[in-house]
Amino acid sequence: MRSILIKYKLVIRFMLTFVLVYTVLTIGYKIYLSNSDGLLYYPDYATHIVANQTENLLDVIGYDTEVFPHETEPSMKVVINGKFVARIIEGCNAISIIVLFLSFVIAFADNFKTTFLYCLAGSIIIYAFNLIRIVILSACLYHYPWRREILHSVIFPIVIYGTVFILWMIWVNKFAKKKKVNT
Repeated sequence: MRSILIKYKLVIRFMLTFVLVYTVLTIGYKIYLSNSDGLLYYPDYATHIVANQTENLLDVIGYDTEVFPHETEPSMKVVINGKFVARIIEGCNAISIIVLFLSFVIAFADNFKTTFLYCLAGSIIIYAFNLIRIVILSACLYHYPWRREILHSVIFPIVIYGTVFILWMIWVNKFAKKKKVNT
């Protein structure tokens, strides 16, 4: 048993670190959500900001857009030219995806400065790609509402998770310090 632990020390360390970081960040995010009363920023601050930025970007590219709180659920409605096209819920703010990304990168971490900078840059990239994803999805839903299922459930998840996967691969192959393992 001891020889197996020694042989797979790095794998075990990675798994334990990943689970610990993911658990801590997820609990922190759940605490944040439970303390969001939605009075000032509905339904929570992060989702509200994403909704407002979506509205601003859609306006910039020529759509007459309004975003406002949904009447019956904790989400923001996206209305383009008077037509309700989408709702932005808490899961659309990319925080859960960023938590997953950070957990993986930190589990592979060796150098604090490099890890911190990569985590910051990667989180910004994921946030930006997610925002662009919501803007394009909203515009597509305005023009092609009959494609809702494939756009929302297939194409755009591939975009955001593909981005995370590429960032992970860059981290592992370019930035994470590689340790030699004696086998």
